[in-house]
Amino acid sequence: MNKEDLKSFYVAIILSALVVLGINYFFPKPEEPANVPAENAVVEQIAADEGSEQTALEQQVLSVEEALNQDARLPIKNNNINGSLRLKGARFDEIMLTKYKQTIDEDSAAVTLFAPAKTAESFFAEYGWLSANPRLKLPTKDTLWQVAEGDVLTPQTPVTLVWRNGEGLTFKYIIKMDENYLFSVEQIVENHSSKDVSLVPYGLISKRASEENMQRGIAHQGFTAILDDSLKEIVYSNIDDKGENFETTGGWVSFSDKYWFGAFVFNDDFHADINLREVTKDVFQLDYKGQAIEVKRGDAATVATRLYAGAKEIKLLDKYAENIRKFDLAVDFGWYYFLTKPFFYILDYLYQLIGNMGWAILLFAALLRLALFPIANKSFESMSKMKKVQPKIMAIQALYKNDKMAQQRATMELYKKEKINPAAGCLPMLIQIPVFFSLYKVLVISLEIRHAPFIGWIKDLSAPDPLTISQWAHIWVPSALDIGIWPLIYGLTMYLQTKLNPTPANKDQARMFALMPLIFMFMFAHFAVGLILYWTLSNILSMIQQRVIMYKNGVK
Repeated sequence: MNKEDLKSFYVAIILSALVVLGINYFFPKPEEPANVPAENAVVEQIAADEGSEQTALEQQVLSVEEALNQDARLPIKNNNINGSLRLKGARFDEIMLTKYKQTIDEDSAAVTLFAPAKTAESFFAEYGWLSANPRLKLPTKDTLWQVAEGDVLTPQTPVTLVWRNGEGLTFKYIIKMDENYLFSVEQIVENHSSKDVSLVPYGLISKRASEENMQRGIAHQGFTAILDDSLKEIVYSNIDDKGENFETTGGWVSFSDKYWFGAFVFNDDFHADINLREVTKDVFQLDYKGQAIEVKRGDAATVATRLYAGAKEIKLLDKYAENIRKFDLAVDFGWYYFLTKPFFYILDYLYQLIGNMGWAILLFAALLRLALFPIANKSFESMSKMKKVQPKIMAIQALYKNDKMAQQRATMELYKKEKINPAAGCLPMLIQIPVFFSLYKVLVISLEIRHAPFIGWIKDLSAPDPLTISQWAHIWVPSALDIGIWPLIYGLTMYLQTKLNPTPANKDQARMFALMPLIFMFMFAHFAVGLILYWTLSNILSMIQQRVIMYKNGVK
């Protein structure tokens, strides 16, 4: 390339650069519409700040009272809820469930569901707006909202909160509540500016999980949601900092404990992008983003969602489920939903009839035993016949002690001759397995059984028997062996019941069979005492039925 060509090349580069700069200056690139932001935009924009708050939690834990006194608040009150809304950020962060106590003590404080950030068990919800335009001033967690209408949020008095961004946009919240635990929130934006804006509504729930929340048990605790009409459950320990994304149209999303939960409820035509993740250790967040809304200048837009913050009262959730998809599944009914839920309603009916949940459980055991009477009869008849021929089986074992095959053939011929079906005795047990798990599930998950007393020392049927060996005998017992009175009674009934059954021919099986009452006694010792009551009476009724059948069959 000669000198003239090189000169022309440099001039072309300079002219090209000037053209590009001129186009960008005189014809600026139009702003991209605020479609749904990047996948984790809410997490990055909102939760990052909350993460710093929660990181401070590990260094400085505030009491709830200290946290509440830091900001101006709007009281919330109905017959079931007492609390307040933080005006800074318009955050729902104080909800106390006045119907429920933390313990069975008379002077126990009410259960706290929502609590402010930086407290030991923070749990709160908030709403907001997002935009792809970083220069657009939007309300944040530090925005101080003004109360335009209403001094106290009650079912009779909704409230309106207002904030203006100084650039022609007015943001409002109209918040209402019902007589129970459901809030309705209208997010309104009025555009008085000179240009159109595009905004994305979001909602966020942050929760610090306790050690009890993190433990895996029969009752699910963690993320619970109905996404496009399907149930989704993720325990806290399976939520990580990488996050997980979901989509749904309608339905609801929540953080759920055994007896309480906080949930966003969407209208049937509302499409939401959900993000779930662990923000810091033991601090979890779920958030949703709605679809972008174009707000023309001189116009306004409204987005309506609902927030549930309350107890898992099954009958109440069933009423809500008439308008909220599968809302009753916030209660973890388990695999045997078709049994668990009817069992609850039967128990609740018996409780309303009798007035004591313990007696209701015992009556339920009697009714269930009556319902299984025909099946149990066939089983007990088979076992009675087997016990009757026990001496003949022992004789066969002695005769063919060195020939297992001959021993088995002779035994089967004896069964055939006596018209005995050895498998018939297993049928009632197979039927009772789902019954047992369903009833156990009811006693564990049903808020209505929490803190329900029986008689004597039993003050809470959903908890293990409190009168353990070390307490009534005043002696030291290792914790694994320190079991209550009712588990001991249960173990005794199971032992007596095994004595009515034929002894297995195999010696190893016989030893295992003999140890079963002891194994089950210690295994059930730390279960809900209401379940032990049920199983003890069920054993007693089974023994009576079995003894009558043995007598009819001439078995000693």
